Amino acid sequence: MEIIIEEISHGHKLLSRHKFASNNISIGRGYDNDIIISDPHVCADHLQLHFNGEHWLVNDQGSMNGSYLEDSKDNVIQHQVHSGDIITIGKSQVRFVFPSHPVSESIAISPFEGLINLARHPMVVALSMTLFAFIGGWIINLNNVNEVSLTQILVPTIGLTLGFALWPAGIALVSHLTKHDGRFWTQMGISYIFFNLMWLSDIFENIVHFNTSSNASMLWLLAIVPLLLAFCLFWLNCYVGFHMTLKRRSFVSLCLVLLLFGGSFIVQLSKQPDFNPRPQFDTTIMSPAFLFTPSSDVESFVSDSAKLFEKVTKEAAEDNKE
Repeated sequence: MEIIIEEISHGHKLLSRHKFASNNISIGRGYDNDIIISDPHVCADHLQLHFNGEHWLVNDQGSMNGSYLEDSKDNVIQHQVHSGDIITIGKSQVRFVFPSHPVSESIAISPFEGLINLARHPMVVALSMTLFAFIGGWIINLNNVNEVSLTQILVPTIGLTLGFALWPAGIALVSHLTKHDGRFWTQMGISYIFFNLMWLSDIFENIVHFNTSSNASMLWLLAIVPLLLAFCLFWLNCYVGFHMTLKRRSFVSLCLVLLLFGGSFIVQLSKQPDFNPRPQFDTTIMSPAFLFTPSSDVESFVSDSAKLFEKVTKEAAEDNKE
């Protein structure tokens, strides 16, 4: 009777898989075993499996650290194997599966898989990175009070672009190390597309802030946009790099958003004093082309201000009468 033996991590991630048709199988650190496990806590001859014609039996070979069925403290001695049994040997784990063992249902390919594959195209990746560098250089130039040359802008721009590449590269590396498909270029393409969307959302937020002045409700609404973009980015990173359920993928993405934005918010709060004798004012200056609403003339502004003063004076007088 055939049997499949899987070497797994303690998180039940598959490390290796072997299928046998023989009736005797040995597991250990010695090179004469059918399955060789390099764990130093595993003995040279650690575990023996035997098919008696009806059942598979597993037996510890008097090892130093023993062999234990998962969630059990009893050493396995002539244990009858059931499909799906997990046995701990040393600091390693092996799982026994019969060919008739049921598998989970297939995961349907998402309809936007074609768009994800498009993001890994070399032209798309190159354009996304170039656009990111262009926007980054433009913002660096705007924030610099002194006149700078192209070379002085180019160096920090390249550093910024390569620095942001560490995120998709790190995701691809973790995906590869956990026995998933890294899909490096797909991660790069998706990440830089969303990095550019975040740049554009920040610019749009500044323009709206310039036009709405102290409209707090609009500003809070705009603050949600980068949160949604970050959530979508992390969700797609998990979708491309790891085999997760929809619920788990959404939970991980939400935790990353809270960690990123919540952490930065707490740091900003910790740096703000209780009372600032030198308050900072919004000094954003934009050209009239960014002004959506027409500005009022001087006479109208003075008239509206006088009405406000009259209103406040009237309310103060009423309060004094009371």
